[in-house]
Amino acid sequence: MPHTISLSEMSGLVGTELGVSDWIEVDQSMIDQFADATHDHQFIHVDAARAKAETPFGGTIAHGFLTLSLLSAMNYSAVPQIRERRMGINYGFDKVRLITPVKSGARVRGRFVLKGTRLRGADMMMLTFDVTVEIDGQKNPALTAEWLTIAQFDPKDRPDA
Repeated sequence: MPHTISLSEMSGLVGTELGVSDWIEVDQSMIDQFADATHDHQFIHVDAARAKAETPFGGTIAHGFLTLSLLSAMNYSAVPQIRERRMGINYGFDKVRLITPVKSGARVRGRFVLKGTRLRGADMMMLTFDVTVEIDGQKNPALTAEWLTIAQFDPKDRPDA
């Protein structure tokens, strides 16, 4: 688990790699549960025999959105936690590219570079991360993204106050 840092320390880390997450195995059970939760049962995700016969992947692959959704878990194991943060909010993405399919049984991890910080209002800091999700044993990443999150804090803890 990463260490904790202050809001002002986080701002000083812009342009640096904050961390690399633990590996997460994306097995068929996880893929099936995601398919059930999202009602996306396309055969390339849930039918191993058909995916092997009819796709270039050699079997089933994870949903791109499943891989993307793992960013939160990856963040917790890679990025320093902000001491003053009361809660974090997922703000969205400015860019997402799904580059290489994640085959069932593969392991993935996230690499986080802090691209920017910006104070918003009296009690929020916007954090922008350049994230690369790597696949164990693969040259090309599963995805790249520019991810925006918000750290909410007590206004008395504002770094420029």
